[in-house]
Amino acid sequence: MKTDIFRKLLGVVLLGFLIALGFSKPVQLFLSIPDEIVMFEGDQTTISSVKPAVVSVASSDIVNVDQSENVVTINGESSGSDILDLTVGDLPVKKVDVKVLPDFKVIPGGQSIGVKLNTRGVLVVGHHLIHTNQGDRSPGEIADIQVGDIITKINGQSVQKMSDIGSIVKKAGSDGNALEVTIVRENKELSKKLVPVKDKQNAAYRIGLYIRDSAAGVGTLTFYHPNTKKYGALGHVISDMDTKKPIVVHHGEIYPSSVTSIEKGTNGHPGEKLARFSKTEQKLGTITRNSPFGIFGEMNIELKKGMYDKPMPIALSHQVKEGPAKILTVVKGSEVKAYDVEVVSSIPQKFPATKGMVIKVTDPELLKETGGIVQGMSGSPIIQNGKVIGAVTHVFVNDSTSGYGVHIEWMLEEAGINIYQKGQNEKRTAS
Repeated sequence: MKTDIFRKLLGVVLLGFLIALGFSKPVQLFLSIPDEIVMFEGDQTTISSVKPAVVSVASSDIVNVDQSENVVTINGESSGSDILDLTVGDLPVKKVDVKVLPDFKVIPGGQSIGVKLNTRGVLVVGHHLIHTNQGDRSPGEIADIQVGDIITKINGQSVQKMSDIGSIVKKAGSDGNALEVTIVRENKELSKKLVPVKDKQNAAYRIGLYIRDSAAGVGTLTFYHPNTKKYGALGHVISDMDTKKPIVVHHGEIYPSSVTSIEKGTNGHPGEKLARFSKTEQKLGTITRNSPFGIFGEMNIELKKGMYDKPMPIALSHQVKEGPAKILTVVKGSEVKAYDVEVVSSIPQKFPATKGMVIKVTDPELLKETGGIVQGMSGSPIIQNGKVIGAVTHVFVNDSTSGYGVHIEWMLEEAGINIYQKGQNEKRTAS
């Protein structure tokens, strides 16, 4: 009986000791040390110094370590991998993987751009009734062609624009034949039979579908990578205004754009940049991808200089800190200016995600001009401590001063730029 009581008391004492140990400062500092550190060449990062542990590395060529009383400073010397060893005496207590990435820089944007997207095939955005002698009907709806479907072929013939459809429909209608319509719906290819009908008002054959083959708008350039000629903009996907679905891009272009006025944002009503661009102007570049992280492609010509004309380093998601930052954007004409914002929160992300940061506009001038974040500002690069950390994406509807940002590393990945590969960061040479 006494033995059982003693064991219970001993268990309580040991449990209390372990809990107290867990809250002790050395243990807390030890637990705060990450299992992996990723940094760029030339970067410097710190971790807590846990005495009496000694920190060492296998190769001083990759990282250089300086241990003081309170912190361990790690300097990235050259790209590669190393292991940080924490030892007490001769006893190893922890290993930290250290990866040093090749030096990487992009030119931050901020310029206002005009965007023209040409869809893959033609996009179905609605149905309409045709007045016939047999009553009103929509052949497209009868054929189960739905809003959001993409028509890619009719009778085996490729369809790229709206004008491709007219002559095919006219011939099939006059011959009394059904059309074999190939559509793409949610990444699946389907075949539908559609019979055109004659409109009794003008005797033309029609299919009862509203269709669209292109879309246009304005946004902001995020970055340009001079070594590969690739760029990224907007920071979010472009969706069709009617179907609300992402536009599947066949090809597209970006053009210089000029901001003419600002519709100021208020809580509950996002504002908007009003801008103009002309497709007769020399195009800046191509659009090859429309993704949740923005639009991407290659530049054809050198952009007019923005706030910065020299390449700037980037920060990975775990390197972004809460605190002051700036965004680059245009509120009048084509002049790029820097405005103060606050990074309210940032999530260190191991996998791509669109909402990695929350930012708040603090600049009095920008608040006066726009009320905060407005449509058309999407893609404005975010700069912190001399590094590009991401881009503005969405405004909070109920707080026009705040919104989301996407981390730059995911936009670079979508652009097809590998920040881990040394060859991506070296300038091309003619041969």
